[in-house]
Amino acid sequence: YDYEADKKNGIDHYAAGFQGDGYHNVTRYGLKEENSNRRDSLGVVMRNWHPGPLGFEFVSDTFSYVYSKAMIEALDLIEAQMATGKDPRQTWSSSQRTISPKESLPEPKHCDPAYCVVDKVPGCLNFEKPTFGLQGAEVEDAEGSLNPHKGEVQDWKVWYENIDIWHMVGKQDKAIFQKRDDKEICRHLDQCGGLSATSSEDGTVVFRLPEMEVGLVVICGCCGKDVARTMFLQNEFLEISYNGIVLDKSKWDIFPNAKCVRLQEKFPTELAGQAYLHSYLSVKALDGLKAPVRISHVITL
Repeated sequence: YDYEADKKNGIDHYAAGFQGDGYHNVTRYGLKEENSNRRDSLGVVMRNWHPGPLGFEFVSDTFSYVYSKAMIEALDLIEAQMATGKDPRQTWSSSQRTISPKESLPEPKHCDPAYCVVDKVPGCLNFEKPTFGLQGAEVEDAEGSLNPHKGEVQDWKVWYENIDIWHMVGKQDKAIFQKRDDKEICRHLDQCGGLSATSSEDGTVVFRLPEMEVGLVVICGCCGKDVARTMFLQNEFLEISYNGIVLDKSKWDIFPNAKCVRLQEKFPTELAGQAYLHSYLSVKALDGLKAPVRISHVITL
């Protein structure tokens, strides 16, 4: 489909709220929808920066088509080999594939090589919903034998933003479903949250960090896109330690965005080359804490 030609004529299929992707005007399941407003809503490609129903269907169909085409071409190649009496397992044996080591790759253009040219992806402990994948760091048991703050108060609690069923639901969908018995299907899975302390009485939370290659440690706050400076960087009532050593706030910086603070750029010199060691990050609420501290993510590498 020639999307560029349409755009020159003032038709932008990817503009917020636009209905129709150039091939279809509604999703397949939307064809069965009797309510015309609901059916039109199901034909939206992009809600805003998030895809609409037709946008998701368009992408999933594209992947299905590309992979199906690739599989058919692979089967044609295999069949051609077998027709000539050759064993396709020999022709395309994985043992004969060229393996390119990471050292052969050029320098990354948009990322710090210290973080990009590594063997592992970053780990991320995430307290928001929904969350998938491996968490990386974990909250250490307050009575764990290796907990550096065993015996001290460790009463931080998981907190979630209070949202109702219509949070992030479009006006059209709300108008259609608000009087229906099945309106619960509209509830959005997205929910901001964090591990929270509201006063010094909550004490300390200890994170057991995973095996790291670089020593990068980042924490992010909830909720808002620019909370890091006030919640962490300028908060005099918060003390953060790495393996029992209080970290110097003057060495922290906003990274990778305004809701996160990079506590440690790399391993301290004395720990260089000892990536196999488990480390502990401790966050302590001090007397005088004026606003809740809510840690939404702990990122490590």
